[in-house]
Amino acid sequence: MDILLIEDEESIRDVLKSYFLNEGWNVRETDNGKYALQLIQNFKMDLVVLDLMIDGMPGEDVCCKIRQFSTVPIIMITSKVKESDTINGLNLGADDYITKPFRVKEVIARIYALKRRMDMFTNDKSNAVVTKRFNQGRFVINYTTNEVYVDGRRVELTHTEFKLLSVLTKTPGKIYSRQDLTYEIHGYRNIDVGRTMDMHIRNLRSKIEPDPKEPKYIVTKIGAGYKFDVQPEAQLS
Repeated sequence: MDILLIEDEESIRDVLKSYFLNEGWNVRETDNGKYALQLIQNFKMDLVVLDLMIDGMPGEDVCCKIRQFSTVPIIMITSKVKESDTINGLNLGADDYITKPFRVKEVIARIYALKRRMDMFTNDKSNAVVTKRFNQGRFVINYTTNEVYVDGRRVELTHTEFKLLSVLTKTPGKIYSRQDLTYEIHGYRNIDVGRTMDMHIRNLRSKIEPDPKEPKYIVTKIGAGYKFDVQPEAQLS
């Protein structure tokens, strides 16, 4: 993998880079948010590891600007530990969120888990027998190209949002708990997912639902989780 490491603390950056290189990954690094954006625009990255307290531009702004032109997976690493900070980071388009202090092996494990999900996407797209397209009437999902259209207009989803929508629509009617969805998306189970998955659902609803406040498609089953409610016009192909 080609990883962009954005971290202002040199000691942490050096340790992470050393471990990443030991895993056989290519690493570009910076402590500056503005320069990080240039790197992402000029080089193909498979993953961004982003600290929030960086020079040049706050990490939140960097994440927001990345999402304007790229769906590259983003893992935020930060000393901000409030739940509201985590929710805000996910709302901006991050795929995962790790707080300091952290164990480097945890970071490595999170990256491998995310990579497994990305590889499964690639394998799914190369498998001719899997469902390639979903037509819900007002929106269309192309699983092969990772494209989603709502009322004829292409909607930009993050990697996590697209994976979440894919899981729900490929098994419509099935109820997934928050823990189940975390496993399907990230490749690991976390009993403390709480509002994190709720925020991903909220972001996804805002992009595909006619009225996100009264969702028609992604339905909450109180005490159980979420399911995709099949509408009469839905077609799988």
